Amino acid sequence: MPTSHDYIELTFTLSPELTEPCLGLLSGQNIEYFQEEENRLYAYLPESEWSPEKEQSIIDSLSAAFGSAPHYTVRHMAHRNWNEEWEANLKPVQISDRIMIVQQNSDVKQKKGQILIEINPKMSFGTGYHATTRLMLRQIESIDLKEMHILDIGTGTGVLAIACRKIGNTHEILAIDNNDWAVENARENVSVNNADTIRLELLDAEDDLQEILAQHHDLILANINRNVLDRILPSIKEKAPTSRVLLSGIMIYDEPWLKKLLKKLNYRTVETLYEDEWLSTYITSAS
Repeated sequence: MPTSHDYIELTFTLSPELTEPCLGLLSGQNIEYFQEEENRLYAYLPESEWSPEKEQSIIDSLSAAFGSAPHYTVRHMAHRNWNEEWEANLKPVQISDRIMIVQQNSDVKQKKGQILIEINPKMSFGTGYHATTRLMLRQIESIDLKEMHILDIGTGTGVLAIACRKIGNTHEILAIDNNDWAVENARENVSVNNADTIRLELLDAEDDLQEILAQHHDLILANINRNVLDRILPSIKEKAPTSRVLLSGIMIYDEPWLKKLLKKLNYRTVETLYEDEWLSTYITSAS
């Protein structure tokens, strides 16, 4: 009997040059969890969100982009299988000279001045294996965070919030996710990294946005997909006009759309970084 923590695994067989575009299109279908291998892309979504209509929507999206949908298979995946797979295969990820993400209880030796972030990812997004996480972390590292009140939207494993605390932030960090398993996982990771002062809440970036933005945040982190950003960024600008925003989850092909949106909302780009076919951009109000 499927549980609320069971997932559907979609395995796409496709050429390497199609992997990132396919991932971007699947992100637009509100799928947030991925694993990449040579000629294969694995996508995961909660079993409760899977339906014939969802499958057809995915097929239609991929067919419109590629002419036909890549070959794929579907299987039910119990949460315990996911944990075993990650625990066996998660390797250290060097984000920068200073920051490294390692598996919980890793035997990696911390070097002088190095920041190790211990992650047990379960099914949450944010292991360092995806370009958007790495891009966000590199930009976080370059920001003077110490006195900032920070909001992390779609926290996943909690890796971005944890990084902010370990880099030197001393004020409140609120990290939210609309997936109860992600919040549970983030709590574990926050504890392991001795960052218990991070406040974690089960909240939805769209449905609960007014409540979330009632409190002032100097910096808002949002590593989420384009569709959600398109819906929430206008409200962020309206309700939190002085907040700086660091966002990712956007493919380089969508940069023209992003620039148009930022201009419309009167945002100014401070810095944009690129890796593979993804971008991360740091913005502030232009006025």
